[in-house]
Amino acid sequence: MVDDQDQAVGYICYGPIPMTQGAFDLYWISVDPNFQGRGIGSKLLNFLEEVVREKGGRMVLADTSTIPQYEKTKNFYLQNGFQEVAIVPDYYYPGNDRITFCKRIS
Repeated sequence: MVDDQDQAVGYICYGPIPMTQGAFDLYWISVDPNFQGRGIGSKLLNFLEEVVREKGGRMVLADTSTIPQYEKTKNFYLQNGFQEVAIVPDYYYPGNDRITFCKRIS
């Protein structure tokens, strides 16, 4: 996503999950800190949902960390309709779990 000066302010990276029917991974979503809180991340997720729907997809999975620095990320997913579906304890390192969120696409 770009601003009115054609400068990148956010991006999203995603793809179908091999060996699944209609499941997609959200690998990365990022918004320039100077532009956060303006709905750009939500617009990027809406774009992803449209793509997934067009491709006959049925769900999007996203992972993040449980350490305090990622609390905003966790809340972002929850506010955008994702549900927590799994935790892998000590995934990144001891005390830093991986949390997986899922959003079903209808």
